[in-house]
Amino acid sequence: MGTSRASRPVDPGDPAPDFTLSDQFGRTHRLADHRGRWVVLYFYPKDDTPGCTREACAFRDARDDLVRRGVVVLGVSPDDEASHARFADKYELDFPLLADTSVSVCQRYGVWQERSLYGRTFMGVARTTYLVDPVGEVAHRWDKVKVDEHAAEIVAKVDALT
Repeated sequence: MGTSRASRPVDPGDPAPDFTLSDQFGRTHRLADHRGRWVVLYFYPKDDTPGCTREACAFRDARDDLVRRGVVVLGVSPDDEASHARFADKYELDFPLLADTSVSVCQRYGVWQERSLYGRTFMGVARTTYLVDPVGEVAHRWDKVKVDEHAAEIVAKVDALT
């Protein structure tokens, strides 16, 4: 899947790279479509795996807090639209899951990295979240996300920045 090229993560203060990706319903999303709002752009390795499921469900459960603050949540992984549709349906996820099957957006954001599991090395998504401000700049980046408290951290960061 994709290439083996890793890249540097986008830093806070940098313009958030725009993209065009399809969600679990086949609808097209561009980051630029959300100018004027805070955007949580979270990159995750794989649909319906334990950590990714807990993270997605935490965003679903924090929906009211995020919506009150005008925050849009967009999940991104290399899985395809059909996989995203099954995942969203199974866990009643009410936000777009974007299919980056070419991993080009993952590369542009620097989350396509060398990973290691059980002694095996491979290229994959490093769980990372970007908070993009209403003018399209990266306001904050979370690396090595701890999924259980992550949604609350984002709400607190938005409150601190607004």
